[in-house]
Amino acid sequence: MRIVVDRTKCSSIGLCEATAPDIFEIGADGALNILMDDIPEDRRTDLESACENCPTQALSIEE
Repeated sequence: MRIVVDRTKCSSIGLCEATAPDIFEIGADGALNILMDDIPEDRRTDLESACENCPTQALSIEE
């Protein structure tokens, strides 16, 4: 599974990074970086939490 970021919606607030810092990172330029291309199934709960808590609804999960 992978995470999809709608860059037109992302404000780089960082709640996703706080939820899963090994998957999400706000770079020095303020842009959100995804650190894993293929995310293991055992991380689904963290991904769902990041998607649900994103204030701009910029994140989604792709199977």
